[in-house]
Amino acid sequence: MSDEQKINSRIAGFFRKSPEERQSIIQKLCNLNQEEMEYLKESTSILDKAGQGHYIENTIAVMQIPLGIATNFTINETDYLIPMAVEEASVVAAASNSAKIARTGGGFFTSTTPPIMIGQIQIINIPDPHNAREKILEQEKEIIELANKQDPILVKFGGGCRGINVKVLPNTLKGFMVITELLVDVRDAMGANAVNTMNEAVAALLETITGGQALLRIISNLADRRLVRARAVFKASELETSDMKGKEVVEGILNAYAFAEADPYRCCTHNKGIMNGIDAVAIATAQDWRAIEAGAHTYAAVKILGKYSSLTTWEKDMNGDLVGTIEIPLAVGLVGGVARIHPLAQISFKILGLSIPGGALKLAEIMAAVGLAQNFGALRALATVGIQAGHMKLHARNLAASMGAKGTEIDAIVQKLDERKLKVTFDTVKEIYDEIKS
Repeated sequence: MSDEQKINSRIAGFFRKSPEERQSIIQKLCNLNQEEMEYLKESTSILDKAGQGHYIENTIAVMQIPLGIATNFTINETDYLIPMAVEEASVVAAASNSAKIARTGGGFFTSTTPPIMIGQIQIINIPDPHNAREKILEQEKEIIELANKQDPILVKFGGGCRGINVKVLPNTLKGFMVITELLVDVRDAMGANAVNTMNEAVAALLETITGGQALLRIISNLADRRLVRARAVFKASELETSDMKGKEVVEGILNAYAFAEADPYRCCTHNKGIMNGIDAVAIATAQDWRAIEAGAHTYAAVKILGKYSSLTTWEKDMNGDLVGTIEIPLAVGLVGGVARIHPLAQISFKILGLSIPGGALKLAEIMAAVGLAQNFGALRALATVGIQAGHMKLHARNLAASMGAKGTEIDAIVQKLDERKLKVTFDTVKEIYDEIKS
């Protein structure tokens, strides 16, 4: 920011103002031009229509992300059209293409554990932590009853606190701590509000039992008791390219997977590709994708002690076909939070055919299948033509659009780039665009 654009960020009462009033303030402070203001005002109409002005604090607009549909998915012998909201080119196309190949092997098959979330209550200043742990476990029944009194509706629908776990942390920077964990079946909710309310309610009882001080009372986003699994067979005969036989592609993918398992630098990007698909479905359905990301990567780090590893596995079966599996914690919900009131999330649920009860588990299974498909697509590209081939075509379209090209002009630019075997750069796209315009 230049000296002329220095601002004072102390704006009294900003949170009390309407989105339009906030826009006006930001326009003056940040020198937004009329075209930029039109974008903000246009999205304000979406805020008004959807009531999104109250979703977060100090709202001035909606940051829109393209919402696409992944096709070809068969999951547990049922076909799905899958909404995906993502800004990265090629994600939806890769998922759809991978799902098309998986169909020849029967599609994706999934399973889930019950939707158990973990709430943690930290107890400090306890001279006898192991004794305190035993006292807590002795009163498990009373703790569960108190927790379930906080959410009778959840209990009515078959959920609620199912049990407790108590552990002593001996070597923290502040000495011994006793951590009580509530194991809560949250049914069709993500569960944060229900679990945190229970945490708050039982904290005082834990202080009475232990004589210690309850400090943090918070849900854990490592939902490793809420696991989702998916598997699929990708037939070698479907993987042939103009340059490689199907069995060679299978071996290439297995080598790529071995690389990820052996090296954390590669594995990080490998797992990021999985989350490309999962996050896109999470955003389309208004899920807490940051919690999903945190839980997934932590699970990848702790599921095999001391080693960050792949969320997927890849093998070759007796027929020489490629078999992929995924196991991942996914805390998702159809009730509570923004998902319950966001109009596009509700449309996404309708496209997916999700309803209560049971919709949250089905959503998690769909997301796991998409993550596995996305991983296959990336590994196949890496093992054959390289990751940039398809991505750069879409990048070329974006570059052309940014220069003002439209419709058939964009198609012509991409075609000429391909015919002339030119690298996709700003200069090459501009050269062809100028040629077409002239």
